[in-house]
Amino acid sequence: MTKWTHDRIPDQTGRVAIITGANTGIGFETAAALAAKNAAVVLACRNRGKAEDAIERLHRRTPNAALEFIELDLASLTSIRSFAVRYADGHDRLDLLINNAGVMIPPLGHTEDGFELQFGCNHLGHFALTGRLMDLLEATPDSRVVNVASMAHRYGAMDFDNLNAEKRYDKMKAYGQSKLANLLFTFELQRRLKQSGSTIMATAAHPGWTGTDLQRHSAFIMLANRFFAQSPPMGALPTLRAATDPQAMGGDYYGPSGFFEMRGYPTKVGTSPAAKNQDDARSLWQVSETLTGVAFLSRETAAAR
Repeated sequence: MTKWTHDRIPDQTGRVAIITGANTGIGFETAAALAAKNAAVVLACRNRGKAEDAIERLHRRTPNAALEFIELDLASLTSIRSFAVRYADGHDRLDLLINNAGVMIPPLGHTEDGFELQFGCNHLGHFALTGRLMDLLEATPDSRVVNVASMAHRYGAMDFDNLNAEKRYDKMKAYGQSKLANLLFTFELQRRLKQSGSTIMATAAHPGWTGTDLQRHSAFIMLANRFFAQSPPMGALPTLRAATDPQAMGGDYYGPSGFFEMRGYPTKVGTSPAAKNQDDARSLWQVSETLTGVAFLSRETAAAR
């Protein structure tokens, strides 16, 4: 089997990509690879200083890279709305929306709008961002939305009575639920896009076991990274394939091809049965619209906008 590497990424001249959390880890390496292939890359990050440092490092790799920072805090619906307005003011197209940023097993916390931090940032923030950018995605032929999930979705379960940890909080279960939500959102988004006749494609990817700053809340995982984790450039390959492979299809999910999908070059991978539950996917979409106030690809779209 031929390995899918950075060399397989098609030329991206004329294309624009937004990458959330592009200042570090997998997001940074995704930005580096796309910029090297001539894409204009928007780093959607919370911290200006870290984003500007990332842009400096990216320019050292690709001196003529077209890079831009626009502030985005996925823990704030106000920030998400402001980001979408600022982006639309300066751009008339959006080829790739890569929903990469994430929070992993922090102590109990909540977003500005009162959502449990992992569910709020990992899913609801990206749901709202996608909805706010839908018009530009629709205006761009063959655009894609890529949601970065995790192997952790396999132990996730949707607890619709406790989405914001009102009753209890288990940080691992909450993380698994948020990553399961990423896949339920991807597959429901693809179904709705297809039903509407849209040319937008929704795909997903997971990085396997990749050592990044995402794991900073677990001393054990950070230690184990030294022995088991693959590098961020390798971990970014599934995302890059989901974003750029001409053979990809809507609803495809990519991950590493090695042992238990922990390491290796990207290939199509399977999901847990829970990720294919269409009833849960519809319920998640409805509750996401209610919580965020952002409705799209639905009857409520006109009212929400």
